[in-house]
Amino acid sequence: MKNNFIDKKKYQDTVEKMSPKTNIFLNCFNAFWSGGLICVIGEFITNYFLNLGYEIDVARTFCSVILIFFGVILTGFGVYDKIGKFAGAGSIVPITGFANSVAAPALEFKKEGYIFGVGAKMFLISGPVIVYSTLASVIVGIFYYFSL
Repeated sequence: MKNNFIDKKKYQDTVEKMSPKTNIFLNCFNAFWSGGLICVIGEFITNYFLNLGYEIDVARTFCSVILIFFGVILTGFGVYDKIGKFAGAGSIVPITGFANSVAAPALEFKKEGYIFGVGAKMFLISGPVIVYSTLASVIVGIFYYFSL
């Protein structure tokens, strides 16, 4: 029994020695300002379309479409992975992170073909989010319909 404990202790010491050291404060700071920067870019896009005379809903829609477009483009060129490595959760939380989660599996499984690769695996990561949000919106819609 004692020998087993020593092996576990040695193993734990080896794991701690070999594991990369992370600076939690720096990671949180990078996630905070990079996620905030993506949101500030979104605000600039929205304000640009508001200044062109579009209504707020249309300006927000344009902002979402543009951010998704650039998230997919940056994923396609491999830039978003580098941003994600630096920014951590700051790049995942905004809408660009959702675009990345749809585009990355599609690119990864492209070699398996467009039907069984891209089509079948595109929503591998984001599929549950889409399913549950659609289901939740249907349930809320039913409640809203019967509450009128």
